[in-house]
Amino acid sequence: MAKANKGRAPQGAGTIRKKTVTRKGKVYTFWEARITTGRNPGNGKQIQKSISGKTQKEVLQKMKQALAELDQGTYTEPSKLTISEWLNTWHSEYLTSVKENTRTSYRQHIDNHIVPALGAVKLSALSPDACQRFYNSLSRDKGLSPKTVKNIHGVLHEALKRAVRLGYIRSNPADSVDLPRIEKAKIEPLDAPEIKSLLNALDDGLYSTIIKVDLFTGLREGEILGLQWACVDFDKGTITIDKQLCRPRKKGEAYRLASVKNDKPRTIQPASFVMHLLKQQRKRQMEQRLLAGKLWNDNGIPDLVFTYDTGKYLCYSVILDHLRKALKAAGLPERRFHDLRHTYAVSSLQAGDDVKTVQENLGHHTAAFTLDQYGHVTDTMRQASAQRMDTYIAALK
Repeated sequence: MAKANKGRAPQGAGTIRKKTVTRKGKVYTFWEARITTGRNPGNGKQIQKSISGKTQKEVLQKMKQALAELDQGTYTEPSKLTISEWLNTWHSEYLTSVKENTRTSYRQHIDNHIVPALGAVKLSALSPDACQRFYNSLSRDKGLSPKTVKNIHGVLHEALKRAVRLGYIRSNPADSVDLPRIEKAKIEPLDAPEIKSLLNALDDGLYSTIIKVDLFTGLREGEILGLQWACVDFDKGTITIDKQLCRPRKKGEAYRLASVKNDKPRTIQPASFVMHLLKQQRKRQMEQRLLAGKLWNDNGIPDLVFTYDTGKYLCYSVILDHLRKALKAAGLPERRFHDLRHTYAVSSLQAGDDVKTVQENLGHHTAAFTLDQYGHVTDTMRQASAQRMDTYIAALK
C-alpha cells in the first residue's frame, strides 16, 4: 500500500512526489518523478519513465539530466538486466562467429571470475570504479597473472561494448580502467651450437622427426600435430598449414581439428631437408599401417602426418616429454616446444631472410608483430649491415 504526497519542487522543475510504501510490514519513504521518454510506435501513447531517489534534490538532479539527454537525443533507458543475465545473452547470441575454443575460453572467464564478482550488479549500474576494483582483486586476491587479467578484461569489455551498441548503457565503464602491466616473455631460442648439439642427440624416430621438422619450419605445436598429408606437396616442395589439432577444453571432449590462428592459412616452402624427413615419415607410417591392419584407427581425424603406430593423433604432453629428454641428452637447459618456433624465426633472420618472408612463414598477423617479437635480432642485423657498408665505402677510397 502506498501513499503519495505532492511536494513543491523548485521553480521550473515540475512536480515531484514524495511516496511512502509498505512492503512486508516495513515502511519505505522516497521521492519520485515521471518523465516522458517517447511514444509507443504501435498506439501513439506516451512512454513514461519513473525516476526515484532518497531525497527531493537527488530526484531533481536525475530528472534534469534525463531531460537534457532527451533534448540532445542521447537518452538511454536504464537496463534492468544484471551483468550475469547480459553476459549469458551476449555469449549465446552474439558470439556465433568466433571459434569454439574462443567461446569456451570466454565462458570459463565469465563463470569463474566475472559472474562471481559482478553477476548481481545491474548492467546500468556498473561503474568504472567497480570494474577497476574487480581487476585489482583478480591480481591482489586471486594472484592471477597480468595476461590473464587482461584476457578477462577483454571478455567483459567486449560484452559491454555490445551493450552500448544496443543502447542498454550509454558508455562502456571498462573503457577507463588501468590494467596491470604485462612483462614481455623472454624469448629463449637455441643458438647455432645448441641446435647442432640437439640434432646430434636426436635419432631417426617419430618424435625426433617432429622436433627436426619444427626446428626448420617454426610451426606452432597444434599446427605440426594437425598437419595432414593432403597439405604436403612433394612435387612442389611446399607445405600448406590450414589446420591445427586442438586439445580438449572440457572433461569428456576429444581432440579435434580447427582452423589456424588468425584464420590465416599459409603455404611455406621449407628446406629440402624437411621434405626428405617427411618422405621418411610417410614411408614409416605406411609400413605401420600395413602391420596394424584392422587395428589402424585414426579416431575420427584422418590423414595426419604424425600419429602413433595405430593411427591415432599424438598428444601435446608426449611431444613435450620427448623434447625434454632430447635436450637433457644434448646437455642443454629445458625449453618449451614453442622455443623451437622462436629458434626457427631467429635462425631465418640471421640467415638473411627478410622480415616479411619470416612473418608469412610463421603466420604472424603483421610484419610489425614479427619485428616486435624479434627486434633484438634485427638490431644485430642492422649493425652488421652498417659494418658491411663501412667496408664497401672503405673499398671506394
